Amino acid sequence: MHASQMAEDYPVVGLDTDALDAARLLAEHRLPGIVVTDPKGRPEAVLPASQVVRFLVPTYVQDDPSLAGVLNESMCDRVVAKLRGKKVRDVLPERLAKVPAVEADDTVIEVAATMAQFRSPLVAVVKDSEMIGVITASRLLQASLQSC
Repeated sequence: MHASQMAEDYPVVGLDTDALDAARLLAEHRLPGIVVTDPKGRPEAVLPASQVVRFLVPTYVQDDPSLAGVLNESMCDRVVAKLRGKKVRDVLPERLAKVPAVEADDTVIEVAATMAQFRSPLVAVVKDSEMIGVITASRLLQASLQSC
């Protein structure tokens, strides 16, 4: 099976998309992450949902989760306050500054290797420098297990 056979239509956002809108898209569609495109629609980065969650939690709580009890505002208020006025580019993780991409004719193993190398929940599928879809880790596992 080739990457083009596993690729799915998938929502994408731009670097200058409002970060709160991107968070809502991730939440509403229960996405593991979202591809971020440049102004020409080419894959630029991956914004994992876990990165948005990490952005919301203060560093001192990340260092010591037992301190989470000192936070008195609701999570909704925290999400809105932390993301208001931010763009997607402001919350991207450095390690996924470039989107992991695979070619349309790459094999399942090549797709898995790329996903593992970047520790990304998804990869973009490109053909002739154009993005034709996305493969999520769950879709990759589904395709891999179909023949078992």
